[in-house]
Amino acid sequence: MKTKLNKVHHIAVICSDYEQSKRFYTEVLGMTILAEHYREARQSWKADLSLNGSYVIELFSFPSPPPRPSYPEAAGLRHLAFEVNDIEAAACELTEKGIAHESVRTDEYTNKRFLFFSDPDGLPIELYEI
Repeated sequence: MKTKLNKVHHIAVICSDYEQSKRFYTEVLGMTILAEHYREARQSWKADLSLNGSYVIELFSFPSPPPRPSYPEAAGLRHLAFEVNDIEAAACELTEKGIAHESVRTDEYTNKRFLFFSDPDGLPIELYEI
């Protein structure tokens, strides 16, 4: 590609329960709603979510989306990963908020610690300690 890619602009996520997912991404993950629109022609909500002031996620709802295959893992987007400073503190916060998560593991190549959990629709999310 001759055109230089600068950065990831956003990630689009389709959810089955818009209000539940909106609460998860804002109250659990701490994202901020930049804009929110109902698109009558598509019977669809769309929220633009930011993380620390950077636009990150487009959260969509559509009537009756099919479930996402996760296990066994299917071809396509595997997971979303977010950087954290303290994985133990993040794990405690997830537990306090009632979010089930895997145990903290160590990446065998980088020796960095990480864990996985899921959004309300089972989309795998990774927290990766810097």
